[in-house]
Amino acid sequence: MTGFDPPPEEVRAAVELALGEDLGPLGDLTSSLLPPSDVTAEIVARAAGRLAGRACAVEVFRQVDPSVSVEWRTTDGDPLSPGQTLAVVAGPRASVLTAERTALNFLSHLSGIATEVSRYAAAASSAGPGSARIRDTRKTTPGLRVLEKAAVRAGGGDNHRTGLSDWVMFKDNHLDGIGIADGVAAARQNLPGRIVYVECDHIQQVDEALAAGADALLLDNMTPEEVRACVARAAGHGPLLEASGGITLETVAEYAATGVDFISVGRLTNSAPALDIALDFVDDPTEIKDW
Repeated sequence: MTGFDPPPEEVRAAVELALGEDLGPLGDLTSSLLPPSDVTAEIVARAAGRLAGRACAVEVFRQVDPSVSVEWRTTDGDPLSPGQTLAVVAGPRASVLTAERTALNFLSHLSGIATEVSRYAAAASSAGPGSARIRDTRKTTPGLRVLEKAAVRAGGGDNHRTGLSDWVMFKDNHLDGIGIADGVAAARQNLPGRIVYVECDHIQQVDEALAAGADALLLDNMTPEEVRACVARAAGHGPLLEASGGITLETVAEYAATGVDFISVGRLTNSAPALDIALDFVDDPTEIKDW
């Protein structure tokens, strides 16, 4: 276990669903025709990136066949180089082949998220000491949120709220139905002790949220100059400040230097490209590279 691992029950459930989707009612028809034999294979990175999803890959092989062994040479959060051996897999050929695609799907998807996060985190940190931290959002794949948020942590990012019950967050569509002052007051009365976030699209809303005593402000779709003005306005009031909306890899460093605490980016989980990871059989296990 590492600090990047999602809860085991979430891993088991996700893997069970994925294998059920792949195997269907009849199982792996092709692999069932193979004569019995044992094989050794290596899981290899085809591109540079950051690893995430080990727990899911292990669980795939375990659910398919507990006799398959997986020996890791890397851990979640590690930087990866093209050609690097991530793990060595050994066991019955049919079992390894049955598990291969599902295991790689988890690894490639989650490592792709960790890789994208690591790029944003590096760009943000280039703004200097005290620059903003990178956060994810709730823009996640249905059913995979906990796994994807673990991948964000593996990439060097932080997690925003996991779900709607974590804290109160008034976004623009909520504010169409209740004003900032009334919304914060209602939260204090009905949900005491809960963090109260207010999304602000312009500096007047920042003033309203500060006056209402919000715990955190989400500065949405503002320019870096507008964000700096909001940071100055909030000085001395003490709320957490987060910038969001349309922030790219090219602009994140500028936003990170504005004085906000966090920058949240939806594309980290909903648009990150999969990292190219493969499984290759090897004739002689002693030839597998040590990294």
